[in-house]
Amino acid sequence: MVIRRLRDARVAVLLGGLSAEREISVRSGTAVAAALRQRGYRVTEVRVGRDLPARLARLKPDVAFNALHGRYGEDGAVQGVLELLAIPYTGPGILTSALAMDKTMAKTVWRSQGLPTPRWTVVAAKARRLPPLPASLPVVVKPNSEGSSVGVSIVRARSGLAAAVRLAGRSDRRVIIEEYVPGKEVTVGILDGRALGALEVVAKGEFHSYDVKYTPGREEFFMPARLPAAVSARVLELAAAAHAALGGGAYSRVDLRVDGRRAYLIELNSLPGLTTLSYLPLIAEHAGMDFGDLCEAILERAALGIQESRR
Repeated sequence: MVIRRLRDARVAVLLGGLSAEREISVRSGTAVAAALRQRGYRVTEVRVGRDLPARLARLKPDVAFNALHGRYGEDGAVQGVLELLAIPYTGPGILTSALAMDKTMAKTVWRSQGLPTPRWTVVAAKARRLPPLPASLPVVVKPNSEGSSVGVSIVRARSGLAAAVRLAGRSDRRVIIEEYVPGKEVTVGILDGRALGALEVVAKGEFHSYDVKYTPGREEFFMPARLPAAVSARVLELAAAAHAALGGGAYSRVDLRVDGRRAYLIELNSLPGLTTLSYLPLIAEHAGMDFGDLCEAILERAALGIQESRR
């Protein structure tokens, strides 16, 4: 059902963008736009480039559905533009976006709150000398501020560390070297601060690389995750706490590793993917929300700001 206060609103779906995840953003935005149109919304798809402020000023949308992923779209940059133009938008605000995108800052906040996250260190991409490892091998090497597993490696021998840092450094000036946690990959969907459920993702390969994530048939899903009841409850509790610690917001997706009965926070996706292969829609479906319901629920949270902007 069309949300009453949005019946006549002009909805701009922001997609594409300038990051390494622009292709995934196009898929997310296209799917969202189609779902909203099917439910009667007035939607304009906006392919995001550096002319976005001028285009939004001409378009004058009532609300923006932010389907961007990665740098400039998920790190507070576009959120700042929308704030300046007084356009309500989906997803978290500037500070939460920036904290979530910067893995080092997110992990620092979580650790300050007593939330478990793997040990890590950060190195400049062009550093001539690598720092001591935060843990024994293997370790995970990844860009500090990137998503969709772009530039991620699992390093099992010291001889492969420099090459992994160079690979991650193609996407970011800072590279995070993180303790590898064996066990299960689990991701939790959050809506209005509440954990919707935990999905276990099994990669058909060494880990969830970009190609594995976005190639049909390369992953196997178990919903709910195959965890003992007490561990499952702990995972949901941790995910909700991680979301709140970074400032909350309408929705997110929290990734964890579960080793036996211990769970560790890996990262928080403040604008998780909304494609046919994305994890959040699978979790929401199990909670009784189809894709259109999920898109409407996300949009409704942004719509709460429309009346404020019109005062």
